[in-house]
Amino acid sequence: MNGPDSFEFVGETGTLANGWNDQNKSALWVYNLHYFDDLRRAGSLDRRPWHSALIARWIRENPPVEGAGWAPYPTSLRMVNWIMWDMAGSELGDEARRSLANQAGWLARNLETHILGNHLFSNLKALVFAGSYFSGETADRWLALGLERLGREVREQVLSDGGNFELSPMYHAIFLADLLDLVALDRVFPGRLPRSLVEDISRTAGRMLGWLAVMTHPDGDPPHFNDCAIGIASGLAELKAYAVRLGIAQLTVGERIEGRGATAIHLAESGYVRLEGSGAVAFCDVAQIGPSYLPGHGHADTLSYELSVGRRRIVVNGGTSCYGTGPIRLHERGTSAHSTVVAEVNSSEVWGGFRVARRARPMDVKLTRTADGLSLSAAHDGYRRLPRKPVHHRTWTMRANELEIRDLMFPEIPAVARNILYPDVSKELPEGILYDVPTGSEGREPAFYAQRFGVRLATSAIDVRLTKGEAVIQWRWN
Repeated sequence: MNGPDSFEFVGETGTLANGWNDQNKSALWVYNLHYFDDLRRAGSLDRRPWHSALIARWIRENPPVEGAGWAPYPTSLRMVNWIMWDMAGSELGDEARRSLANQAGWLARNLETHILGNHLFSNLKALVFAGSYFSGETADRWLALGLERLGREVREQVLSDGGNFELSPMYHAIFLADLLDLVALDRVFPGRLPRSLVEDISRTAGRMLGWLAVMTHPDGDPPHFNDCAIGIASGLAELKAYAVRLGIAQLTVGERIEGRGATAIHLAESGYVRLEGSGAVAFCDVAQIGPSYLPGHGHADTLSYELSVGRRRIVVNGGTSCYGTGPIRLHERGTSAHSTVVAEVNSSEVWGGFRVARRARPMDVKLTRTADGLSLSAAHDGYRRLPRKPVHHRTWTMRANELEIRDLMFPEIPAVARNILYPDVSKELPEGILYDVPTGSEGREPAFYAQRFGVRLATSAIDVRLTKGEAVIQWRWN
């Protein structure tokens, strides 16, 4: 909130002048309007009068169960935010508590079991919050309903290496914050949650912190794999500080391999590898597109990568600026918006905003020591629907001051190895950073980079056209 009825969400500003369901705004903006996330933002105590008035206005102008605000997902987020606001010392008041109870009762009858994933988990979390916050038989039923599946969903949605199963660093951070909230709830209402569940959630949060630490650039923010935008979820530093306040320690995850002048951390179940040289880090995607039954946040980004040298991003994926079903959404999910090999079709058949048909399958993932560093190789069959059924093979070799990326397409088809440059370095690389293209035909093409929702920045990509089915680019730094 930047005023009593003025807001900025997903890079877009607006007011309540046209009500709570403004058709001139994106569906995502309208959803954010009903979340009440500002109740927990930095400096929220200074905006308490705005928040109190806004809660009262929401109750007056959103009768049950009309409008977007009563959809299960925004209802779940709003319930938790109202409860935590009250727990932190603000006063909801009787009218708001009655509304909150009505929202909980409605949510209990409308769990998003058809969507699953983070939507269902948010529903369950909200019922656990409401069942702990209120008392009595009805509250006990809400609590029992939430707890019935909560532990099972934690085990389903968090992989053994600590990664969230949707394989998006942004949704990983959101889910981690949810777990920390549940531990905080237990501190305020001890005994409402089973001790074994709290201990399991705490351990899982520690693993998720470890995963996020591996998957964070030196600038403090994550790489853009699948749906991911900076500024939506809390970053590593904020989440780590929250965990420390709750007594939760970050755990070590993944397999660490030391090479001459290089280090790798392999998050095998998630399918990501962090390669480090002297002063540089690369993030490599050898992952599935996401859960087989829930690919809605997946991109056609198999075998893509991002590269930072020092604290500066050099090579990036295109990011996510919007949801919906329009051409920008389709492009941002497509292969050409990622730093990987691009052919005439997407490596995974993304469509409809949140749908995926024929999907690339990564295979032959190998991480080995070389005489002067570490080598990561993998392949995918996402182009098998093309004539001759070609397979893309990629090898990243990290040395002390060099990252070499070798691409092979067999059988040979027309394709380019795309390397999207971070906008700040697209016109001129920082001093001490250079690249060479010993194999393939180099060109520059315009590209876009969406670091945040609602913002698309013009940049360029180094496109290396494969020659006889092969391309090589070598990044060097000092």
